[in-house]
Amino acid sequence: MNLSWIDITIIAIYLIGITAFGIWVGYRKGATTEQYFLAGKSLGWFTVGAAVFTSNISTLHLVGLAAGGAKEGMVIGNFEWMACFTLVLLALLFAPFYIKTGVATLPEFMERRYCPAARTFLAVIGLLGALLIHIGISLFAAAKVFESFLGVPMYGTIIVLSLFTVTYTALGGLKAVVMTENIQVGLLLGGAVLVTVLGLRALPGAGVPDIAAFKAVVFPGQLNMLQPITNADGALNGFSWLGVILGYPILGIWYWCADQTHVQRVLGSKNLLAGQNGALFAGFLKITPVFLMVFPGVIGYVLWQRGAIHLPNLPGTNSPDYNTMLPVLINHLVPVGLKGLLAACMAAALMSCMAAALNSCATLISMDIVKRHRPDTPDDRVVRIGRITTGVIMVLAMLWSTQGDQFGTIFEAINKIPMTFAPAVTTVFVLGVMWKRGTKQAAMATLYAGSLIGAVYFVSDLPGIGRMLLGADRLPVGFAGLITDHANGLGIPFMLVGPMLAAVCVLIYVVTSLLTPTMDQEEVAKVCWNRPWDFLAGRLIGPHDPRVLAVLLLAAVGFLYYQLR
Repeated sequence: MNLSWIDITIIAIYLIGITAFGIWVGYRKGATTEQYFLAGKSLGWFTVGAAVFTSNISTLHLVGLAAGGAKEGMVIGNFEWMACFTLVLLALLFAPFYIKTGVATLPEFMERRYCPAARTFLAVIGLLGALLIHIGISLFAAAKVFESFLGVPMYGTIIVLSLFTVTYTALGGLKAVVMTENIQVGLLLGGAVLVTVLGLRALPGAGVPDIAAFKAVVFPGQLNMLQPITNADGALNGFSWLGVILGYPILGIWYWCADQTHVQRVLGSKNLLAGQNGALFAGFLKITPVFLMVFPGVIGYVLWQRGAIHLPNLPGTNSPDYNTMLPVLINHLVPVGLKGLLAACMAAALMSCMAAALNSCATLISMDIVKRHRPDTPDDRVVRIGRITTGVIMVLAMLWSTQGDQFGTIFEAINKIPMTFAPAVTTVFVLGVMWKRGTKQAAMATLYAGSLIGAVYFVSDLPGIGRMLLGADRLPVGFAGLITDHANGLGIPFMLVGPMLAAVCVLIYVVTSLLTPTMDQEEVAKVCWNRPWDFLAGRLIGPHDPRVLAVLLLAAVGFLYYQLR
């Protein structure tokens, strides 16, 4: 995709404008830690929801969903709709304790519930996840996209987008991040609507005039969200309904309920109701990517099958490179001028994801390390440390992003990496707020043992390790790993490995809790429900009650699942 000077001008205006806006709304000389890291606890439900949504969408996300729609079908959208269920848990199960305790970080909450060691462990996990995945790998992936499809050198993209993002994030803090995300959510959804509409309008010209003709072109099951447990070869489906139901919550609860990058927006809400309804608003927004980001990939597949567009092949093969689907659609469908807007949309996706992670890293270091060990540090100095930390983290992420070529299957890697620690973290958080008998010894045993087992799984399933153990000469080119590969391994998809690891973590947690002394029940009661179902109790306050909105959200998602089953 070659951009005209008009498109380039639009991109430049966007980058300069969003940076200036972020500094204008967020920068405060002499800002307190609450103002800088939690936006002065002033965020309303709309701002919280929009920020939670956009902090999740990166350029890799946009490209990957379109590619998934073309290659796998609508089933890839389960990662979007299942997020609605975990966001309901964030709103009803976790947010009441997060906000009422007044914590600035989730590691701080872990200390309130368990012990300082749990706080340290989670802070390290949060920093590594943000640096290596949320920022570094996303930046590398976006740079490769801009290099391959827009003709922009990879290092140029890394430097330019990093400089603009770190500027308003460091100077403006959380307020700058969430307010710019309010603009970016409109740009993201607007760009996705544009591609979808133009794609639908292009179908008649490709000989697909109606729904019946459309269904005749797609491959079997491409329009279905739910897939059988096994495929035609008898192997386990990677995204079967069983894998989605059992596996996604393990990753999703960590990602949406226990990861500082996303939950920090809820922590900055002006009150509990705003935080809860903001999380639920993000859930409603998560319905849209299936139609606006996955479905365009299906449309592109139909246009490709009818010869209306051309996809390049994967190097050395006759198989189409579905990762080029979104850029090819934009190049084919979008006129000059609007291409720049769509490129800005892709930049917005990356910047919002990076800004969210940068701000969470600064908060974790400033509040969980500096303020924790030196509680008398003045606010202005803590804020200054936060700003410096933002810059340092960005530099480290830029350096790390240049090493992305070292990974052969980067998209699969960033989905598998969290499985090393997500089962343990999810267990400790869920049982921590639902079972008062849980002890600090159980939490630490689960975090250490569960993460170690998860790391062993991740390393053993690396294709390189499998080739080394079994012999590279006897394995095919597409060998997926000793655990995942169905022909030369156990054939267990990582979505089914997750619940197995979680079951082990739950066993460790429960047994250790029963074998160790009970914690101070009066203190535990401040951060744990008395009974597991108590989060549903209480008088309804009207149609805006979070429980009412949660029912509406779940009903909407359930209805859509029924329609696309």
